[in-house]
Amino acid sequence: MKKYLMIAALTAGMAMSSTAALADRVDHFKGKSADTLEQALENFVEYNRKLEAALAGDELTPEAVAHIHELTYTLENALERMKQDLAELADTLEEVHLASEVNDVERIREEGRKYLDVANKIAR
Repeated sequence: MKKYLMIAALTAGMAMSSTAALADRVDHFKGKSADTLEQALENFVEYNRKLEAALAGDELTPEAVAHIHELTYTLENALERMKQDLAELADTLEEVHLASEVNDVERIREEGRKYLDVANKIAR
């Protein structure tokens, strides 16, 4: 019964097409949190695999669509965290760039290390 109510709610939510209706939508799931970049990357990889598996079937049944809908919450959380960290990473790289323009070796090393600490988490 609960499964059918979820599918009905999902179907009703998908039927709303106006921007105002989408902006006021009720979140059905919270998804896994992404409190750190590492957690976001793990969730991103894991839930992309789950999404790929869900899409691999011949038919997207209402149950499969509901499952995909639920997966997107965790993926959205992961992407939001990654977006924040990548924006900070770009700022840090800019500091390295600016320091290199004026040959500020100490700042290049400090900001360069900070940059690589984060960049290496992404490029593991």
